[in-house]
Amino acid sequence: MSSAAPISLRPAEARRIALAAQGFAGTARFRRHRPFDPALRRLHVLQIDSVNVFARSHYLPLFSRHGDYDPIALDRHLWQSGEFTEYWAHEAAFVPVNDRALFGWRMEEYRERSAVEGRTDALAASAARVRDVLADGQPRLVRELETEPRGPRGPWWDWSDTKRAVELLFAQGEVVAAGRENFQRRYTLAEHALPASALRSVPRQEAQRALVERAAQSLGVATLADVADYHRLKTADARAALRDLEDEGLVIPVRVAGWTRPSGSPEPAWMHRDGRLPARLAPDALLTPFDPVVWFRPRAERLFDFHYRIEIYTPKERRRYGYYCLPLMVGGRLAGRIDLKADRTDRALLVQAAWQEDRAPARTPEVAVELLQRAASWQGLHEVRVSGIGNLRLPQRFDAG
Repeated sequence: MSSAAPISLRPAEARRIALAAQGFAGTARFRRHRPFDPALRRLHVLQIDSVNVFARSHYLPLFSRHGDYDPIALDRHLWQSGEFTEYWAHEAAFVPVNDRALFGWRMEEYRERSAVEGRTDALAASAARVRDVLADGQPRLVRELETEPRGPRGPWWDWSDTKRAVELLFAQGEVVAAGRENFQRRYTLAEHALPASALRSVPRQEAQRALVERAAQSLGVATLADVADYHRLKTADARAALRDLEDEGLVIPVRVAGWTRPSGSPEPAWMHRDGRLPARLAPDALLTPFDPVVWFRPRAERLFDFHYRIEIYTPKERRRYGYYCLPLMVGGRLAGRIDLKADRTDRALLVQAAWQEDRAPARTPEVAVELLQRAASWQGLHEVRVSGIGNLRLPQRFDAG
């Protein structure tokens, strides 16, 4: 790597660089022409999650950055424009369709692992039948592919051999999602849905180098662990890619005050050459738990001094903050968390708990009310009801914005 001395950054500067890279640099609403493209380009991956107590997770990052918009229009853009596809890019996520080829090495790893673990042989007959059924080019849900009796099974548990086979083929790249119905994928063969650019073969080292550059660009300033996590790369692979990118001047070494290793030595970090440091950047936002700003919890702690864990898998009696707490950003700092649920029947947004950090700005309650009003209005809800649980004091009830 380059022997140049790292650039020194203060923590507040690192936060502003990171937030600008993530698209928080302005409050501009979406443009009329191709409205979602700039935001999606900055994120590169848009994580999908099944939890829908407030809003599907992939809707929230764009709302956090740009405000009110039509989620149906976003789904139409993601599924029908031909410019995006779904794959295991972080977790399940939308990625630009032309970047799907950058995950070919991951598909190959799935193939190799499945063969070693015996799943390829065990599911060979089911996989062959799935290929035969999908050969006609008609996308299908799993239940339309299954021949096994479903019995009392639900869509998310007790998988049939058909479900296991089609998910294996998805991971290995043979089939893709051609849309979703009630959040269940419709599957089709990859060659029926994707352009040649998405099916091309990209050498592993070249692909991972491209993914690391995209991660560095989306993060703005990042450690090796941050960059590796963005597309779930192995640390050794990400390190090799960073070395190449630094030698080419695409990433620049930096040192951020307070970013240290357990030994106390400085934690190496890098800034993408296109990263910029705004003179002032202090956005207010509600974030999904799966927003890139917080999805890698060590980064959230390092960048914002914010200890965050989602508690949807924690037994109710052991939850500290709530089932589905959205991080609350105030003035560019993570200042609290709000457990939300949409009551569609009564057209109300329920604040089941609201918490603020010890060093939260004095304006945190005011910001929370404003953001909750916007969120309720965006979801077509008429009012906000507050349980009173937590230390963030809000009015018991107020109208949507």
